[in-house]
Amino acid sequence: MTDAKTISRLLDVIEFDILPKTEEGVAAGNKLFGAALLRKADLSLVLAETNNETENPLWHGEVHTLKRFYEMDKASRPETRDLVFVSTHEPCSLCLSAITWTGFDNFFYLFSHEDSRDAFAIPHDLKILKEVFTLDPGGYNAENAFWKSFSIPRLIASLPDRERMLMSARVVAIAARYAALSDSYQSGKSANDIPLN
Repeated sequence: MTDAKTISRLLDVIEFDILPKTEEGVAAGNKLFGAALLRKADLSLVLAETNNETENPLWHGEVHTLKRFYEMDKASRPETRDLVFVSTHEPCSLCLSAITWTGFDNFFYLFSHEDSRDAFAIPHDLKILKEVFTLDPGGYNAENAFWKSFSIPRLIASLPDRERMLMSARVVAIAARYAALSDSYQSGKSANDIPLN
């Protein structure tokens, strides 16, 4: 699950499935976090969603994705153990718990908590981890009895040169789109009533 073909597919899902929904979400006043669920067997998309905090401050990208997932007909809904969880940003403590409670054994993310704070001016993830759980950045257990997490940029860094360069260029292009969304969110956030905006 950490080869170049898989990483390319994860970037495809972020760019072509999550990002368009996030653009709509940010236009409505929401933050720029999103997630998707893929079948492990063939990496086909089950569901992609984005943050919907203007409806409910608990509807972070990952939690809103899980909400939509559990609204699917149970008879056709895949088991979480058979899915890959993709998050645009490293999940916050709420989303880490939601991923755990719903039985996922994995998640992949593109942007780190530090990126959320530094590149996107959303410091709440790290502040909550520090203030509530006394954890420094990176202080949670990224591999534990419940799940294993994967930083997409770290996976890319371990690829052979040619693949690493191609994937890194894709990440730069995706990051530029997220930077524009961040600017849009930051310029309009005073108009919404999200508690931690």
